[in-house]
Amino acid sequence: MVGRVAPGQRRATGTPAPSAEPVTARIAVDLLGGDHAPAVVVDGALRAFQDDPSLHLLLVGPYDAADAILAAVDPAQRDRVGMLPMPAVELHPDDVARAALRSVADGLADAVVSAGNTAALVVAAARSVGRWPGVRRPPLAAVLPTVAGRLVLLDVGSAVDPDQDTLVMHARLGAAYAAVVNAVANPRVGLLTIGTERGKGDRLRRALPLRLAEADLPAGARYAGLIEGNDVVSGAPADVVVTDGFTGNVLLKGLETAYATLGPPGGDPASVPPRVAMLLGVAGTIVVCHGAASGGDLADGIAFAARMHRRAAVAAMADLIPHNEVTHE
Repeated sequence: MVGRVAPGQRRATGTPAPSAEPVTARIAVDLLGGDHAPAVVVDGALRAFQDDPSLHLLLVGPYDAADAILAAVDPAQRDRVGMLPMPAVELHPDDVARAALRSVADGLADAVVSAGNTAALVVAAARSVGRWPGVRRPPLAAVLPTVAGRLVLLDVGSAVDPDQDTLVMHARLGAAYAAVVNAVANPRVGLLTIGTERGKGDRLRRALPLRLAEADLPAGARYAGLIEGNDVVSGAPADVVVTDGFTGNVLLKGLETAYATLGPPGGDPASVPPRVAMLLGVAGTIVVCHGAASGGDLADGIAFAARMHRRAAVAAMADLIPHNEVTHE
């Protein structure tokens, strides 16, 4: 089992039943993460704070950005806002992200939300909260709407040039995520490529089907075969789609723009999950938003992180993929 999970999360098997009263969720917010920070982060944090009376914020970043949030908060509610201030002089956004991640490792927060540099976040997460053994390159997993329901796509930006072992591990992590977060029984795992005929794709995709078919996938998952881009929209053949972080990031951004412009599959805007990704294979709840995230996206990311903490999602996934200890780089 994982020796260390995010502070405040309890060990669980499967998805815990929600409690009658919302569990307090302490979310560390990276105030300098994103192309339009800190303004959109301040906006998003205030929205999330107002929507969830059991939410506590730990503001990580320069004094002026944190002060903008504190000034807008009802004085009677200021005990729900903490600060981890950092001097603004020569402050680099990556330093703020690392400090936010350390707050989880140090027990000051239950989860982190950032729209900062993905590569820096992944490295910092591995060093602060630690990776599960066997997870060399933690993937980012996003949930997309499909005609059939919802689908987990990974990786969407972390490991852009993975090897076979990395993608097999990502398949395992994606299956656990689908089972815990999307409540999918016996998830079907597909491999994204350019055709379903045998031998299609590059060298990596040609070698992976046998590995995935023989892989020990959790939650009763099974390898469902090769799938194409149109299958990601339909959602018919798979509940989890595995690909490299380069292809996954291109596909994710293209689909999100198409859905925002033309509407999601099925035409129901309520079916669109939040535009966030969760870092898997690390011993903490780490939620990553787009660099170009809006205030609404940041609010959704904070709310999503709170839900994942309250459902003890990381612990539940860890129970589906047992390990002995956490590895720190």
